[in-house]
Amino acid sequence: MSGLVIVRDVAIIVLTIVSLLVGFLLIWLILELRSLAKILEEGLRPILGSAKETVSTVRGTATFVSDKFVSPLIRMASFAAGVRGGLEFLARRRGRRRGE
Repeated sequence: MSGLVIVRDVAIIVLTIVSLLVGFLLIWLILELRSLAKILEEGLRPILGSAKETVSTVRGTATFVSDKFVSPLIRMASFAAGVRGGLEFLARRRGRRRGE
């Protein structure tokens, strides 16, 4: 046998072993990724539930503040602006009558 044939056979054997090793490592990597995905999903579910609960609480608080504080305050400010506008109107009319 020539030296070139021996080198070729050894190269084929080494490449086969490396290919098998890479294949096993890819299978292991896929299984680990699947396991990681399950762990992340199990960890995120409680966090998402907590976030949903927090959003609901914030929505309820905002509604309460709007109904019990902001809306009455806006109504009072609107009423005060209307009264002030009416008084200004009457004061201008009165001023015109005196000036006549």
